[in-house]
Amino acid sequence: MALFRVRPTRTDKTIADTVSEYTTPAAERAAEVLTWGADEHVLCALALGWWLYSRNKDARQRRDSSHLLLTTVVTATLPHLLKTVFDQERPDRQTARGHLHGVPFSGKPLDAFPSGHAIHVGAIASAATVLPPAKRNVVWAVGGGLVLTRIVLLAHWMSDVVAGLAIGALSERLLRLITGYGTNRAVR
Repeated sequence: MALFRVRPTRTDKTIADTVSEYTTPAAERAAEVLTWGADEHVLCALALGWWLYSRNKDARQRRDSSHLLLTTVVTATLPHLLKTVFDQERPDRQTARGHLHGVPFSGKPLDAFPSGHAIHVGAIASAATVLPPAKRNVVWAVGGGLVLTRIVLLAHWMSDVVAGLAIGALSERLLRLITGYGTNRAVR
């Protein structure tokens, strides 16, 4: 039993009801595949691969890859710690209609808050702020699509996703103080 119980808002419930009523099995299957793009295991493997690749590159790329790896590891750990403090029932446990439309069960029943996938995306979106606008906007658009899969799958309430994005962005910004990422950099 966690220390705090988080309750979904009225808006959260309305969004989940709408998703469970109108989402099709095809959309659910697509969301199940796409959601892997923000999975901690996939992101840790990618960050480690880029870090290894960058070991013989210039100092800036080594620093950037180290920042990304540290951020990925921290944001992979953080949701697990937060879920020991907060309990919230997932929306997929509160709707029968969604399962009739193909909504799968997600994770542990009381681990809705915060969304781990959204924490990862929030951190990556924050790190992308130093990229040129065109690249940054692509990262933000892809990230937005990835976190929406968590709502379509009824794995999280909208407020879980918003909180996760904020926690991820704040985590990445705090880690910049350690790694020096984003300093002395002109946005192109």
